[in-house]
Amino acid sequence: MSFQDLLQRVDLQFVVYVVAFVGVLLVFEGLRQLLSRKEHAEKAKSRRMQLIQKGASTEEILKILKPTEKRSFVERLPFVGDLPLVLRQAGIVMAPGAFLVTCFAAAIAIFVIAVQFITSLNAVGFAIVLGIFIPILQVRMKRNERMNLLVKQMPDALDLMARGLKVGHPLNTSLSSVANEMADPIGSEFGIVVDQVSFGEDLTDAFRDFALRIDQEDVHYLSTAIAIQHGTGGDLARVLNVLSRTIRDRLNMRKKITALTAEGRLTAAFLSFIPVMIFVAMQVLTPSYYGSIADEPGAIPLGIAIIVLTVLNGLVLRRLVNFRF
Repeated sequence: MSFQDLLQRVDLQFVVYVVAFVGVLLVFEGLRQLLSRKEHAEKAKSRRMQLIQKGASTEEILKILKPTEKRSFVERLPFVGDLPLVLRQAGIVMAPGAFLVTCFAAAIAIFVIAVQFITSLNAVGFAIVLGIFIPILQVRMKRNERMNLLVKQMPDALDLMARGLKVGHPLNTSLSSVANEMADPIGSEFGIVVDQVSFGEDLTDAFRDFALRIDQEDVHYLSTAIAIQHGTGGDLARVLNVLSRTIRDRLNMRKKITALTAEGRLTAAFLSFIPVMIFVAMQVLTPSYYGSIADEPGAIPLGIAIIVLTVLNGLVLRRLVNFRF
């Protein structure tokens, strides 16, 4: 091997390692941003109050916490078309396109590293799962966690609003007390409503945006109650108390149903993931186990049939143990 060939090989390896390093750095930075949104006790209770303490104006707060709605090419993609809504509901201020680009860069970096130790086919699967599937799954889990927490905070927020209305405070002041005194996520979400009204938007429009942004049944009920009261009048404090009590009863019922169906959901998860885990383990430990029959004429149709049946099994089991309440 000549010196020039050696130099070219070293340069190629250097570029590969640089790309891998950048990809891994993006993965760690993305995970750090996702996991570092916990608020400390000595700080303000919500992100909006932190921004106010730093001197941010109402317009700046709305730009950060409620970015302008723009149609994204991501919405036309299969499987990830709801990613813009999921990111907003998870409280992640990041463009969907930038998120997907980061995931693909991480997948490429993981593939470059993994191909040094396992076969190319396994490296591709490993990169897709670790670089694309897991980050998207993590965002969806964070969205679900944040939405569940917001629904749990709703009764306390409604009670706080009702007490303010009963002592004679106007609705805007009652909303401000929720935004200033309650923690995230409901503190910042109500703060966005307050800032929208302060910025000149109508109260019903602000609550309609709130309901569309959160897309939870209880929030839609609240938006409808505010719209009816704003248009026809009435005892809003009593309506809020009834809605608060209803949400608490529904949360208790959900906990009972979750406890009663725990065994069935765990069984369904095992039966759905065991075939996938067995396949991945055999591919990593003994690649020739399935590779030896890959060239057989019936291998591809049989593989497709197994995948279809496995997916159908998971869907049917999920349908059996997933209750809408």
